[in-house]
Amino acid sequence: MKWITREKIKVDRVACPWLIRNFIDRDAEFIFLPRDTDWTQITDGIVYDVPDCELGHHGEDVSFNSILKKYELTNPALLLLGEIVRAADSHPSQSHPAGEGLRWIASGFGALGFTDHEILEREFIVYDALYAECLRQVNPS
Repeated sequence: MKWITREKIKVDRVACPWLIRNFIDRDAEFIFLPRDTDWTQITDGIVYDVPDCELGHHGEDVSFNSILKKYELTNPALLLLGEIVRAADSHPSQSHPAGEGLRWIASGFGALGFTDHEILEREFIVYDALYAECLRQVNPS
């Protein structure tokens, strides 16, 4: 399936592809289009993290949270990761402290001059590590 969003990805538009690829669609193809795209005209894929779409920001929830809800992903570690992504992407009223670090990491990747696909390739390992820590936090041994 094609998953389509805005170019110049940062926090949520990296976290969502990580989530999609690992928990929803292993063969997902990610397409990044200019901000001024008419998103309502796209019919050959799933649009996410753009204005006024189902898998976008709603209230304090970011697109990562919308995807968790739509696909009924209730794993406590993923929910914790969702809190961190929300804190990094949208400054919610109750902000997880790890969000600020994630925001810095995302900004740093953007400053390196990589393409959106290169950022995904390099930054997925950050989300793998963050998810591993979320698993450890919700299931301490």
